[in-house]
Amino acid sequence: MPKAMPKYTTPKGFLAMMDPRGWGERFQGNIVPLAPRRLKPALRLRRAENSGLPMTLGRIGSLEVRLARTAKDVKKAQKLRYQVFYEEMAAVPNALSLFSKRDRDEYDTLCDHLLVIDHDAPPKSFGKPAPRVVGTYRLLRQEIAERHGGFYSASEFAIEPLISAHPGRRFLELGRSCVLAPYRNKRTVELLWHGIWTYVLHHRIDVMLGCASLEGTDPSRLALPLAFLHHHATAAGEWSVKAVPERYVSMNRIGKEGIDAKAALHGLPPLIKGYLRLGACFGDGAVVDHQFGTTDVLVILPVEKISERYVGHFGPGAERHAA
Repeated sequence: MPKAMPKYTTPKGFLAMMDPRGWGERFQGNIVPLAPRRLKPALRLRRAENSGLPMTLGRIGSLEVRLARTAKDVKKAQKLRYQVFYEEMAAVPNALSLFSKRDRDEYDTLCDHLLVIDHDAPPKSFGKPAPRVVGTYRLLRQEIAERHGGFYSASEFAIEPLISAHPGRRFLELGRSCVLAPYRNKRTVELLWHGIWTYVLHHRIDVMLGCASLEGTDPSRLALPLAFLHHHATAAGEWSVKAVPERYVSMNRIGKEGIDAKAALHGLPPLIKGYLRLGACFGDGAVVDHQFGTTDVLVILPVEKISERYVGHFGPGAERHAA
């Protein structure tokens, strides 16, 4: 659980823990993601496991939030991610992504993809308004992750001790979030979170986690926001998590007394500020992701710690924007 709505996880994974033959063939040092024809069985699995969820999770005006239903839906999410991460921001595509104009990896076949669709989106050229995917989030439930090698964010943060310490809790990983530039507003973000809240309630999720990103790969230039998170929002006790040792970057770059809180908050991406408002805490240490041109932090959000204000806003049963 992403630069006005930046990417919130990075395209890595547990490739060392998985048999590459199960994902694809090697291509210039990268794993070629599964072909679209292999996406369809995975999507059928997701639909079966989400039985009981309404087709539409919420609406605000012409905007609808729902899960991807087909391989074509997933391709649209991947194209949106490519547009935001690679064309607008600083991510460096591999040859496959550059050729396909899609941000894609092996986790796309395992995850549920939350989509915000504008049914009256302006046409790209002449013509009538048409539905368009304008926002997306990628959701990976613990039981799915454990069957396929683990969570995505474990390549950056040592999350296994956290999960092992809470054997009775269900974890959900949030990632790959982005929104098309003209839609980066309260309405779109609220609809995304309404979809997530509906999904969390349906699957009885107890804890959300995921990587969130600050733009830039020089931690010294991000000293103020990183130090603010370190001193004011680091997870403690049973929720404590550290970046993996070989990638650990200290966030304690300014003393607590030297932090201008207002300036620090201004320097945080909107999604991280949103997580803070919800009641999230953050891992110890950051990770530099040179491929995406970001510095990543780990978000930990136990559902029990979500502010009552936000639960009341969306409704204890996610009634607010229900279709």
